Amino acid sequence: MDRFGEEQVKQLCEILSDKKALDIVAIHVGDKTIVADWFIIASGRAVPQVRALCDDLENKATELGMMCKRKEGYAEGRWIVLDYGFALVHIFHPEEREYYNMERLWENGENVLHFEN
Repeated sequence: MDRFGEEQVKQLCEILSDKKALDIVAIHVGDKTIVADWFIIASGRAVPQVRALCDDLENKATELGMMCKRKEGYAEGRWIVLDYGFALVHIFHPEEREYYNMERLWENGENVLHFEN
């Protein structure tokens, strides 16, 4: 598996973990799509936490030299996507995460990193 950006992915996941995100996974998708090499998926407990996770991630990632190119979904706070080029970070409200079940679509058992908080 190509591991481009794996250290940066781990840093992003640690930021989410430190802010108490739930069920954090990083899925290497570089061989399945051209949009990014990694998808990071995490959940917040409610809309305010989803937004807080997004805010904290943007601030701390910038301090580490990772710039967010694009952000979608912040106003609604139910599914926020942050585009870091090498990785798309998906921060879900629990209901949306269950409904879309992105892990089912992208993981194959060998391309997943799980993070505990």
